[in-house]
Amino acid sequence: MKNFDLELPHGALWGLIGPNGAGKTTVFNLVTGLSPASAGDVRFEGERISGLAAHEITRLGIARTFQNIRLFSNLTVLDNVRISYHPHAGYSLTESVLRTGRFPARERELTDQALEFLSIFKLEGIADETAKNLPYGEQRRVEIARALACDPRLLLLDEPAAGMNPREIVELMDLIHFIRDRFKLSILLIEHQMRVVMGICERITVMDFGEVIARGTPREIQDDPMVVEAYLGKGVTSRAAG
Repeated sequence: MKNFDLELPHGALWGLIGPNGAGKTTVFNLVTGLSPASAGDVRFEGERISGLAAHEITRLGIARTFQNIRLFSNLTVLDNVRISYHPHAGYSLTESVLRTGRFPARERELTDQALEFLSIFKLEGIADETAKNLPYGEQRRVEIARALACDPRLLLLDEPAAGMNPREIVELMDLIHFIRDRFKLSILLIEHQMRVVMGICERITVMDFGEVIARGTPREIQDDPMVVEAYLGKGVTSRAAG
């Protein structure tokens, strides 16, 4: 990474694109505390978060999904979402082991919250299904729902359309718009499906070899010679012009 900077306004729906190896997922890892920054700062709502642990950053209001879905495959859809609430459960380890004190009432509350959340995403009908038995598109929806159950103000989506069929991609695009508008948060999206990026992102940052080579609206990015060259190789712009 070199000379990289990105400032995301509140409520933005922003794309981060570039060829394989450009450094896009590294940006996500730096923001979410999975990789340490060797130089520079990562700030969230004015506060420096560089050096914080991943769980601390999540509690501050940043959540993410991964390119390869990371659900708890042997748990139900409901339990996958309920897990996001447990850092705020409010009962002790002893109460949870012995199932005494605040544990029973609080677990009922968490279950009700998770079910209500699943209904927002129209997943309540599969709440008791084991995650690994779901179609790919539904697994992705569950992963996004679980991330949002952390109550983030910034959501990072790492190639959410990977492996989806055309119908699932259309549904995903509608879902991302719905999430931004329903939860009033900012979304930063890594995606190789240009149909998704150009169809829903308001602005786009383009990376190549760890640095920013272009930024702008989808139309501006689509017509940028440096972007065309980065994706298709040198000489493309001159051949197109000739």
